Amino acid sequence: MKIAFDVDVLSKQMSINDLVHQVADWGYKYIEQSPHPRINPFYKHPLFSKECEEEYRKALKETGVEISSFICVYRWSGPTEEQRKMAVANWKKMIEIAVNMGVPVINTELSGDPNQQEICNGMWFRSMEELLPIIEREGLRVEIQSHPYDFCELNDEACDMVKSFRSKNLGYVYSSPHGFFYDQGKGDVRHMLKYAGDELTHVLFADTFNQTLDCRYILNPPSLNQRGREDVSVHQHLNLGMGDVDFDGIFETLREMDFANKQLKLDAPKVGGDNIACVSIFGFPEKMNEWAPAARERIENELLKK
Repeated sequence: MKIAFDVDVLSKQMSINDLVHQVADWGYKYIEQSPHPRINPFYKHPLFSKECEEEYRKALKETGVEISSFICVYRWSGPTEEQRKMAVANWKKMIEIAVNMGVPVINTELSGDPNQQEICNGMWFRSMEELLPIIEREGLRVEIQSHPYDFCELNDEACDMVKSFRSKNLGYVYSSPHGFFYDQGKGDVRHMLKYAGDELTHVLFADTFNQTLDCRYILNPPSLNQRGREDVSVHQHLNLGMGDVDFDGIFETLREMDFANKQLKLDAPKVGGDNIACVSIFGFPEKMNEWAPAARERIENELLKK
């Protein structure tokens, strides 16, 4: 299992060279490269100039850190056909970048609009029909997560969508800070992880509050506090233990599923190498020097040490 750090919080503060060295200083061996304005910006066409690539490769060589995965977020589920076509073009370029950099995994979100679920569902499957042959040809693993305010927010439905392709090149991402959206506030992490089963190749670790409970978040106008999905979706990426997520349940279930070792076996269910456990804490960047190493150590102790 690869333990990675999502560098979103660092990308807003420092250069690529500095963020790679910072991750290494925190004891991580892997970076999850989330959308970055010089590489894979949100919704826009990927960039990644020659100079940017050289800076990144040099920093990786100096530190011994590797990129476990890229995150890209495009409007491949529309809701318009023009948006979908542009997103597919973005995807093709992102696949080229991943192959060139030797990164075996790309994870992504469903995107779309929760108020136009029917059209976005159809757009997503149309995009998958175009992209999956390319993904399989290149030997990549693409991992899907549903995100708050995507056209699908539910764990079981998203898992079923991934499972429907029966492809070793598709996996499922369980994001703990999104989990209360995944089952509409129940927070039953054991069920959600077990339902994903062999599709589960990637877990994001951060805490959040249960947005369905009274006064966890206070929004105005007051009507928004009664779920209010049409207008706003709210969640956090906090340090483990700061919110309502059942991390004991997550770690216990991942051990039962042998998440740390499953992809290392000869009969690994998916391509793309090890499963990934990624620390995805964004809030309070001024506290990352304490929080980032502590989160890594907890994952190591819970999932790697016997």
